[in-house]
Order: sequence, then structure tokens, then C-alpha cells
Amino acid sequence: MLTLPFLLADFADENGLVAIGGDLGPERLMQAYRSGVFSWYSENEPICWWSPDPRAIFELDGLHIARRLRRTLRSGGFTVTVDRDFAGVIRGCAQGRTEGTWITPEMIQAYETLHARNYAHSIEVWQEDELAGGLYGVAIGGFFAGESMFSRRRDASKVALVHLMERLRQRGFQLFDIQFLTEHTTRLGAVEIPRSEYLVRLREALAVSAAFI
Repeated sequence: MLTLPFLLADFADENGLVAIGGDLGPERLMQAYRSGVFSWYSENEPICWWSPDPRAIFELDGLHIARRLRRTLRSGGFTVTVDRDFAGVIRGCAQGRTEGTWITPEMIQAYETLHARNYAHSIEVWQEDELAGGLYGVAIGGFFAGESMFSRRRDASKVALVHLMERLRQRGFQLFDIQFLTEHTTRLGAVEIPRSEYLVRLREALAVSAAFI
């Protein structure tokens, strides 16, 4: 088994792969986040650790809110909570994906452990008493790593994202990492920055005293 010091972003290959193996214990996951590395792999594959270059982030003032989403936010049709149903959110993120999921049972257990230790957090969006969507991620100091989001009702995950961004700004967070850029997050305003810049900003964010809850 690999020892903890192997998670160094500077060891990444041209694809961003840092290492293969290890485990998803809380100490290893927290060391990975603090080092600019994250785990991403499919079920029945070994754990892979990544630090891509460039790295995708949301600038905290960079979210694009479309007109329709503004109407949805004003309508009051959704209720938003924080850390009310982490288990429901992470399982919602794992389900219903035609391309498959990287959120394996092992990963669900690992992040529920981080949640119990007050590092992993969820934003829930409710329609009446039903979980309509949400997102989860990891907060350390002034750094937040967004892991995944899901919707069972139109715009529910976007409502969660809007509330997350507001919370991060209000509480003094400095860096919102989303790992890889997708067409969806690009439309929402996400951008890419060089890994070298990301690592500098990560160190600065980790030094900030901010509390998600």
C-alpha cells in the first residue's frame, strides 16, 4: 500500500495522473485536497489520483445566472437547506447517470466519514418534502472543492449552486475548485487556470480561517 507522502501534484503526468493505489481513508483524502490532488476512478478499477493542468474553478463572483434561473429563484418554489441530508445528496449524485458514476459505494462511505468529521458538506434543494436536487463538496479553511451535483427537478442543482456561491462569499472563502471543465459548468461561468496558479491560490485559501457551518 502506498504511504501518505505519495500525493504530490508535481508528480502528475501529461494527463494529470499523480498516482494509482492507496485508500480513501480520511487522512489520505484530506492530504490529497491540501496537496491539490483528488481521487477519480470507476468501480472495479484501482483508485486513481489526479492533478490536471489546467484546473477548473469557479471564481466566486463569476457565476452566470440566466434569466430563467433568476425567475426560478424569485418564485420561491424551492426550499434550500445545508447539511440536512448529506446521505441523500451523495446518493442522488451517484444515481441516474447514463455515462455511469465515479461515486462508488467505497467513495460514498469515505465522504460520509468526512461529513461526520465536518469536512464534507451538502446543499439540499427541496420541493415540498421531496429532495429535488443538491450538491456536495469538501471545505478546508477558505477552500471548497465541489464534487458533484444532481437534479430531479428542473434547475434544482443550479439553485443549489447559487446558494453555495453566496455562502462561500459571505463566509470568506477564497477558492472554489471543480476539478474539470464541462460544457455545463462552462455555461455557468466556470474557467480554467494553470495548475501552478491553482496551487498558489490553494495554499493561500488553506491559510484562511473560514467556516462552512
